[in-house]
Amino acid sequence: MIAWVASVGAGCISFVEQTGLIARFFAQMLGWCVRPPFRFRLFLEQFLFVANASAFIVCLTGIFTGMVFAVQIYFGFRMIDPAPLVGPAVAIGFVRELGPVFTAIVVTGRAGAAMAAQLGTMRVTEQIDAMDVMAVNSIQYLVVPRILASFLAMPLLCALFVFIGNVGSYGTGVYLLNIDPVIFFSHLQEIVQVRDLIQGLIKAAAFGIIFSTIGTFKGYYTKGGAEAVGRSTNEAVVVTLVLILVGDYFLTLVIRALLYRQL
Repeated sequence: MIAWVASVGAGCISFVEQTGLIARFFAQMLGWCVRPPFRFRLFLEQFLFVANASAFIVCLTGIFTGMVFAVQIYFGFRMIDPAPLVGPAVAIGFVRELGPVFTAIVVTGRAGAAMAAQLGTMRVTEQIDAMDVMAVNSIQYLVVPRILASFLAMPLLCALFVFIGNVGSYGTGVYLLNIDPVIFFSHLQEIVQVRDLIQGLIKAAAFGIIFSTIGTFKGYYTKGGAEAVGRSTNEAVVVTLVLILVGDYFLTLVIRALLYRQL
């Protein structure tokens, strides 16, 4: 019993410590965002790394998710006429929830893990220490471009995911399930509104900050050799996925209170 209490206490202390370190790390990043020199070239490289290199896997995930979602909705509502429900249901689900969450999960597995591995390798090979010795602030040089690029790239990737997912849903509904195109798009404008799209893009931007902050933090503070790099990468992905799912719930409550004036 005493050992269990001690283990729980140590876990709580470690959680509080990690939370404080991440908050301080993020505050340092914000401070260096507005201080020269502004490294636009590094930002552009990271933006292309996050956005352009992730576009294919986002499209692939989006189109098959839209297709299977359309099929499940169609056969799930067989007791009533499902044709008018497929298009609006897929659209509202993708815009509000599936788009930002699935995009964040996919990009975390690709870009977030890569950030942790890159910075972790630089830490264990003492490249970051060498930058500090040369009076180059490593947070400004390595962390700021990655977080800013992720913050701006994620809404674009989310919009791409939503578009491709609805294209896949349309193709499945019209050509496989034989739904009339007019019926497929009926009630779409009534159900999906601009504020729904705003909600999804806000979530995507927030998830971009989450996965890039956790990935760079875990990599930046890696301790040990090659094994530690793998451990940091694994921790970054696991922690980020949990935070995305937890954060999605709280973001939904806050956004609904602000945009929809209801909980």
